[in-house]
Amino acid sequence: MNGLFKVSSSPHVRNRLTTNQIMLLVIIALLPTTIFGIVNQGPRALALIVVTIISCVLSEWGFNKITHRKNTIGDFSAVLTGLLLALNFPHTLPFFEAIIGGFFAIVVVKMLFGGLGQNFMNPALGARCFLILAFAGDMTKFTYDGVTGATPLALIKAGEYTGDTLSLFLGTHGGVIGETSILCLLIGAIFLVITGVIDLRIPGTYLITFVIFIILFGGHLTTGDLGTFILQELCAGGIIMGAFFMATDYVTSPITPKGKIVFGVILGCLTGIFRMFGSSAEGVSFAIIFSNMLVPLIERWTIPNAFGVIKEKKEAKSNG
Repeated sequence: MNGLFKVSSSPHVRNRLTTNQIMLLVIIALLPTTIFGIVNQGPRALALIVVTIISCVLSEWGFNKITHRKNTIGDFSAVLTGLLLALNFPHTLPFFEAIIGGFFAIVVVKMLFGGLGQNFMNPALGARCFLILAFAGDMTKFTYDGVTGATPLALIKAGEYTGDTLSLFLGTHGGVIGETSILCLLIGAIFLVITGVIDLRIPGTYLITFVIFIILFGGHLTTGDLGTFILQELCAGGIIMGAFFMATDYVTSPITPKGKIVFGVILGCLTGIFRMFGSSAEGVSFAIIFSNMLVPLIERWTIPNAFGVIKEKKEAKSNG
């Protein structure tokens, strides 16, 4: 026999796109919100993005060098992690904290667990949550047009928001670099759907579940129009970026069709709980990383039967 066969356990997932191409497509999809964030928040936002990306790339290169592993920075996953992480920063974050965040995302969350494909949670979100716990003051300090204050999402939860929904949709307000413009995020999301990088099962189920949760349990936070409140909750904060760019991560989300739907429902419920009843106005990052840890169980419960195989219960009934 001259041929060599590679044997591995199921499931077997095929995609016409290579890892490099997928990473580059997601980076391209993030360019509209990245450019808007830089224009909206100034040159320091650009500097912070560059520093974070360099930190992630150097962390991965250095880890591979020290552990004598193959250099993997050519797959652009470290670049994407750095970009996603930076877009979740306020533009005033100290550079050394961004460097620490990049190191934590790559080395602690990704490489120590085996590298790309082995991490159990999204590296960028894992690092963001770590920085929120370690440097809460800097990670929740937002300055816009020279004025430091609460984000629109925090004001909405407190019933003190006086702006309009259109400004939230366009992004002309304070917040982290890449989450403010819903318009730019949706342009990127449409690009990902058209190119086949993501499908709508997870983000669609996530957002629908979140809206239903608000309708059922969020009325206590508004004395005005519930519809306007829902739109403002969707346009403020990181739920759109989380739904389309974080929750759809191939490595940390389910691969089964039913699993994607279950995953989206859990995300929507957790985000609703954190936002409606938690002490913080946000909750997307923690909802996603908690759900990431449930993925093995979700896939175990939702994996379809192999062709020609029936469930034991049905077989037992037929024998009885």
